Amino acid sequence: MNRPTSPTGGRRLAWQNVLTVLSAAILIGAEVFGAAFAGGWAVASYLDLGPYGVHIMQGLFFVCGIAVMVAFIRNARRVEPFTTRG
Repeated sequence: MNRPTSPTGGRRLAWQNVLTVLSAAILIGAEVFGAAFAGGWAVASYLDLGPYGVHIMQGLFFVCGIAVMVAFIRNARRVEPFTTRG
């Protein structure tokens, strides 16, 4: 007889891996976005861009921080897979 297959293909969430990646992402995200805001302020002040320049530089660095975090999550999922067979 044919057994019905589940939509997930018999995969289960590996909660320990999910929590590990989530915890690391929170820690690294705080560092990355803190550095982005501080770096934006420092660069804009160094270049004497004024108050609007500070916000623009912080926004640019924030977007770079998002790219760093996306890359981190993608690589972390490769090392610590979120699902297991079983």
